[in-house]
Amino acid sequence: MPALTVDALRRGLRPWVFPAMLLALLEWATRTLTPASDALAPPSQALIAFTNAMASGSDSGVLRATLFTLGSASAGLMLGAGLGLAVGILLGLSRRAASMSFLSIEMLRPIPSVALIPLAMLVFGFGFRMEISVVAFATFWPLLILAQAAARQIEPGLLEVARALELSPWARIRKILLPAMVPRLFVALRLGVSIALVVAVTVEIAANPHGMGYALMIAQQSLAPDLMLGWLGWIGVVGFTLNAVALRLERATARRMGVRAAGESP
Repeated sequence: MPALTVDALRRGLRPWVFPAMLLALLEWATRTLTPASDALAPPSQALIAFTNAMASGSDSGVLRATLFTLGSASAGLMLGAGLGLAVGILLGLSRRAASMSFLSIEMLRPIPSVALIPLAMLVFGFGFRMEISVVAFATFWPLLILAQAAARQIEPGLLEVARALELSPWARIRKILLPAMVPRLFVALRLGVSIALVVAVTVEIAANPHGMGYALMIAQQSLAPDLMLGWLGWIGVVGFTLNAVALRLERATARRMGVRAAGESP
């Protein structure tokens, strides 16, 4: 095997060394230290239990639960991120608007999103709309703050060029602002994706009888630690996949717009 291929293989396997060691340690600990635990199960048993659940279609359906959580997280993210980016760009370009809204933002931003669950339940009841409203609130604030910071860091010369060319507001945003903000905006988007998934699962655990979080709670209440840990691992796999997709989208969009993505080597 050529040396280049061996080096590439080593680089590809290197990130998996620590997770493999951690799983092996957990496997050994659960089989030797806590063999009859009602809270922990070996990773191998968790994998078998979750595979059986996927094959049998139990626990309200793995696919259906996953799609519900992803749908709620995606809808809430689109709503919260869209508003957050729009308001953040506005506040980043207008010092007056930023100063006028500073107090309101700093009073509302620290409110935990899960604290809105009782209010959302009263307004929307159980289900999809309740969950996306909480996710939208959670993702709105970090996207607003990061978009505002990205807009403020744009070179003043670019804004002067836009004024000199007498571009319309939309053309100014599309041709000048967005290409300059793309790397920072995608960092904000990746953060929003993670927050959306975390909040969606949290809402399902706390109040909404749907999705992966609810399936996790059902496994816990059924005293099935293997299936519970299987769901926990599956949620981690889904989160890892979403982050990887967001990263690829970031790099593809950055190349198309002729800029370098954040963290990408020159």
